[in-house]
Amino acid sequence: MKNKVSPQPSSILDVAHQPIGIFDSGIGGLSIAKFIMQQLPNEQLIYVADSLHAPYGEKPTEFIIERVNRVAKILQERKVKAMVIACNTATVNAIDQLRATIDIPIIGVEPAIKPAAIYSKTKKVGILVTQATANNKRFLALIQRFSNGAQVLIQPCPGLVELIEQGKMQSHQCTNLLAHYLTPLINQGVDTIVLGCTHYPLLQKKIVKLCGPQVKIMDTAAPVTNELQRQLLINQIPTTSQKTASIEFLSSSPSSSLDKLSASLINQAVNFKLF
Repeated sequence: MKNKVSPQPSSILDVAHQPIGIFDSGIGGLSIAKFIMQQLPNEQLIYVADSLHAPYGEKPTEFIIERVNRVAKILQERKVKAMVIACNTATVNAIDQLRATIDIPIIGVEPAIKPAAIYSKTKKVGILVTQATANNKRFLALIQRFSNGAQVLIQPCPGLVELIEQGKMQSHQCTNLLAHYLTPLINQGVDTIVLGCTHYPLLQKKIVKLCGPQVKIMDTAAPVTNELQRQLLINQIPTTSQKTASIEFLSSSPSSSLDKLSASLINQAVNFKLF
């Protein structure tokens, strides 16, 4: 991504104390937020889940862009110093226009195609994505650019995010649906599978069990966090606080069940407030 203009020296300290916004259609982005909290424990975070409209995977592009802009406006009003679009579908459909209109670092989530293609010995890489991502021109261009001679097998996974959002990760229905999507990839000889949606790492143990130890599973939490750290340093705005920061949770449809499910995923108390 292009570098942002650094703030003026007189405002750097104030900006450094401002929060970082993290956004997803639902709870999938918590897989990113959890990693960021571990690596940047002193940064104040705001996590926004557009739960009322989750998931984005089957929605039209125009709708996704409208929702991303809506949430971005809320985060701007809260004076975030950087945004992490912790949603693959939102990233491929809306991040370019967002970066063109908002002058702070905006970090998107893009599938780990390049490292997967380099790692693969069979030169066959599978990627699990939502339907909206599978059909996106930006996503297809990324595959063409970074496939490095590997065959990339795109596997849309309709219905999977819905089960995760409903807290049905351990259900037979979820296991059967995962097996339905993974079996064709395994049968075609992939030795590397990329998780192309931030919801899917929440199923990583189940995916590993279904694929076996011979298949490498790659997600994006680490590279996204590394890029966030890099952008904070480039713009001279990492926090100077030494205190462990808290995280604020906002949702377009808060509920006690959402709080309970989210708390189980990040191992801490969660209390979503309406935005």
